[in-house]
Amino acid sequence: MTTTTAPAPQVPADRVTSPRRRPRGRARRRWPLTVVGAVVGLLFLAPYLVMLVGSFKSRAEILGVPPTYLPRRHPGNYLSMWSTPETPLPYNLVSTLVIAITATLLVLGVALPAAYYTARHRFPGRLAFLVLVLSTQMLQPTVLAAGLFREFVVIGIDDTWAAMILVNAAFNLSFAVWIMHSFFAGVPKEIEEAATLDGASRLQTLRRVTLPLVWPGVVTAIIFTFVACWNEFAASLVILTTDANQPLSVALTKFVGQYDSAWQYVFGVSVVGIVPVVVLFALIERRLVAGLTAGGVK
Repeated sequence: MTTTTAPAPQVPADRVTSPRRRPRGRARRRWPLTVVGAVVGLLFLAPYLVMLVGSFKSRAEILGVPPTYLPRRHPGNYLSMWSTPETPLPYNLVSTLVIAITATLLVLGVALPAAYYTARHRFPGRLAFLVLVLSTQMLQPTVLAAGLFREFVVIGIDDTWAAMILVNAAFNLSFAVWIMHSFFAGVPKEIEEAATLDGASRLQTLRRVTLPLVWPGVVTAIIFTFVACWNEFAASLVILTTDANQPLSVALTKFVGQYDSAWQYVFGVSVVGIVPVVVLFALIERRLVAGLTAGGVK
């Protein structure tokens, strides 16, 4: 018994495209977008480049006429700025790290169970609770700084790290709850029910199944909270009166005076201040992408 195969349809010659032409065509269409992206990137990076170059200059080079575009001295600013009489920068850096990291951990420890519970349970007053949490985002530490200072004086924790940890945690808790609540609400309940049928407890289901699925929301909350705590200025200026307890955001203003300003130290401290944030983004960015697909497969 013989079998016959139908002849393959022939494609007209004018429709046949060479495989080499497609990458060239795509490259031609992409190079304008690449140029535009490079220009936009340079515009955003220009202030940071000016800050970085200025941190290696002397004050005379920064304020000289005509200005010098490249520094002519060795990077002595990064060595001398730590022992300036204006403010104790080593203590300021430690204060900033302690306040930002502790406040972020406190926000994560409170907001995570609150967001999970509000997303999975329908209890009386749930909407009012969420609206109340959101309303706290409308108030800024600048408006309440005087009242908070008076309250901390009565309690006895004024001019301490604990006061600023509580302030930063309170003013960033609402955003963390809302962002993680939306991620928890987007996870189907059937996934948790399937894990429960397989013998997993509620805690095991949350840790092994649900958390990997909502990890992008957790990372977003961590980044937002840490950056907000790291850059906080108004409440720290009022509540922390001792130079050694003040964060870098407040210590930076000590180099800018009414009649004289040490701009070389302003640039240097600014560069040091952005390094931890950049490191945090570099460490968490991989986990943010991995969390988009993790936890969905048993």
